[in-house]
Amino acid sequence: MSNVDLAKLFNARVRRRFYRGLKKKPLILIKKLRKAKKEAGDEKKPEAVKAHLRNMVIVPEMIGSVVGVHNGKKFEEIVIKPEMIGHYLAEFSMTCKKVRHDRPRICGCGCFRRSTRFIPLR
Repeated sequence: MSNVDLAKLFNARVRRRFYRGLKKKPLILIKKLRKAKKEAGDEKKPEAVKAHLRNMVIVPEMIGSVVGVHNGKKFEEIVIKPEMIGHYLAEFSMTCKKVRHDRPRICGCGCFRRSTRFIPLR
């Protein structure tokens, strides 16, 4: 399937990007994924390829590959599946965690850590 035929299946933003042509960095990533698949063989899972390209669109050629997407702190490994085609790599690697507000505690010295409200002492 050519890029033009594939672009017709995507939404407008991704379609526009394909019509304008893939740039150098996405093509290098695809070449690295091809090489990793070739070295792994048919039965094994390929080695992860690290990438900072969060704006890379997932194409059918990438299915079965493992991509380490950088989230700002570390590389999160993602196995590309057929349902992911047409989405961006960034959608599968969140950049911020949920905030978990814990209850206020009293530390050993008698002061309150992480506390803004008054807790009476016994």
